[in-house]
Amino acid sequence: MAEPLLEFKNLKIVATAYPPGEPPREITIVDNVSATLQKGKVLGLIGESGAGKSTIGLASMAYGRGGAEIVGGEIFLNGRDILKAGVTGIRKLRGREVCYVAQSAAAAFNPAHRLMDQVIEAALEHGAFSKNEARSRARALFASLGLPDPDHIGERYPHQVSGGQLQRVMTAMALCSQPDLIVFDEPTTALDVTTQIDVLAAIRKAIAETGVAALYITHDLAVVAQVADDIMVLRHGKTIEKGSTEQIIQRPQREYTQALVSVRSIDHDEKKPQGEPLLRVSNVSAAYGGGTAKVLDDVSVELHRGQTLAVVGESGSGKSTLARVVTGLLPPMAGSIEFEGRKLSPALASRTRDDLRRVQMIYQMADVAMNPRQTVSTIIGRPLEFYFGLKGEAKKARVRELLDEIEMGSGFADRYPAELSGGQKQRVCIARALAAKPGLILCDEVTSALDPLVADGILKLLLNLQKIEDVAYMFITHDLATVRAISDRIAVMYRGKVVRYGSKTDVLTPPFDDYTDLLLSSVPEMEIGWLDKAIAGRKMAAAGN
Repeated sequence: MAEPLLEFKNLKIVATAYPPGEPPREITIVDNVSATLQKGKVLGLIGESGAGKSTIGLASMAYGRGGAEIVGGEIFLNGRDILKAGVTGIRKLRGREVCYVAQSAAAAFNPAHRLMDQVIEAALEHGAFSKNEARSRARALFASLGLPDPDHIGERYPHQVSGGQLQRVMTAMALCSQPDLIVFDEPTTALDVTTQIDVLAAIRKAIAETGVAALYITHDLAVVAQVADDIMVLRHGKTIEKGSTEQIIQRPQREYTQALVSVRSIDHDEKKPQGEPLLRVSNVSAAYGGGTAKVLDDVSVELHRGQTLAVVGESGSGKSTLARVVTGLLPPMAGSIEFEGRKLSPALASRTRDDLRRVQMIYQMADVAMNPRQTVSTIIGRPLEFYFGLKGEAKKARVRELLDEIEMGSGFADRYPAELSGGQKQRVCIARALAAKPGLILCDEVTSALDPLVADGILKLLLNLQKIEDVAYMFITHDLATVRAISDRIAVMYRGKVVRYGSKTDVLTPPFDDYTDLLLSSVPEMEIGWLDKAIAGRKMAAAGN
C-alpha cells in the first residue's frame, strides 16, 4: 500500500480547565488516537460533542484551539512530522497543503470584503497561482460547485448570498490553492435538508474531480455515509470503532455505534384531537420592516391540548416568525390568535400575566437562553417566584421536583450553565418553561444544535412530560426525522404560506405537493447510496416539470 497522505500516531491532546474556586486541572480531549488517510480518500470522524472530532481535524493543521495543546504522538502529512516543522513550516502548509471548511461559513467570511478576494487569498499568499490564474480557477470551481452566475458571484459580499451558497463558496476557497487535504468541520449541520443535499453533492463532486483527501467531521452518521470511504467513531476522546463505511453502517460492532445507527427509533402514536382547540391561528399575515418584508401570508393552524403540532419548512419559510406572532413578540398585520377560547392581544405588552404564563417558549440555543451568572436553581426558580410568588423552602422544593421531572436530580441545583453539557442545558430550559405550568410550549429548533443521541433523549423527555402535564407543543423544526418521531399534526410552510396541513398520517401519506415531496425526499437516510437516489429523484422531478 502506498504511503498515507495523513497519519496520526498515538495522538494525545489536552487542555487546562480553570473551575471557579478550584485549582486548575488538566482535561484530556484526545486520548491515544491513531488513524491513516490515503490520497483521494475521505475519512469520516463521527461522535457527540466533546468527542474530539474537531480537535483532531485542527490537529492535522498542527493547531490546537481554545488553549488545547498537542502533548503526545505524531502527525505525518506527506511523509513528514508536521509537529516538528516549526512556525515557518506550519505557516507554509496551512492554506496550501491542508485547508479547512468551517461549520458556519457566515462567521468565517469577512463581511467587508468581496467573496472573490477571500477565495483567492491563500492561493496568492502561497504563490500557487498568479492573480488572474487564481480568479480563473475560482470561477471554474464556482461552476463545478453549482453556484449561480459563476462568472460574477465572486463580486458579491457574504451577506448577498444564501447560507448554502456561502458554504459552497467556502469549499471553493479551500480547493482554490489545490491542497492535498481538506478538513470539513460539520459543513452542512446548519443547513436545511433541501440545501444540505446540494452542498453534499457539490462537496462529493469536488473531491472526486480534484482527487483531494478529506477529513469529514460530523455528528450525523447518515450524512457522513454519503461521502466517506471509512469512518472512525469517537467518544470522550477515544476511538470506539473504525472501519469501512459499509461495515460501520451495516455491521456495527460496538454498542455505542449501534446506538448511533438506530437513533430516532421513537415510537409515538398519533393522538386524535379532543374538544375545542387550545390554540387557533386564523388567517394571520405578518411582516418585518414596518410591513415592507412580508413573512407570513394568511396562515391558519389549530392545536389541541396534549397534542404536538410540528411546523416544518426550510429557513425563511416563516416557522419562527409564526412562533413570534403566537407569543406576541411580533404583532400580526392581519388575522387573530385565540388561546383557550379567547382572543389574545396581538402585542406582548398588552397581555395579562396569566396569558404570559400559559404560553412558554424553549429556544434553539440553550447557551444564550440562560444567564451564565445564575445557578440552575435561580434560573428555574424565577418563573416560580414571578408567577406564583413562591419563595424560600417552597420554591426550593418545587425546583427539586422539576429537576427530578427532567431526569437530572437536585444535585444540579447549584451548578452554573458552564458546568452543564448541551443536553443538560436544554433540559434546564425545559424545566424553566414547565415551572410556569403552561398550556402551550413553543419549541423552536430545540434539538437542532444537539448530537443525535442527546437529541433523542430530549425528544423522549418532552413526550413523557407531555403525558404527565397534558401540555401542548408547537414544535418548529426543519428535521423531518423529528417530525415523524413526535408529531400528531403537521404544518408544512413554504415562503410564508402553509402548503400542506393535517394529521401526521395524512401529511406524510402520498400524493404530495411538489414542495412536501422535495422536503421528504431530502431527509438523509442511514443507507449507502442514498444521496445518489435523492439526486436522481430530483432530476426526474425536474424533467417531469
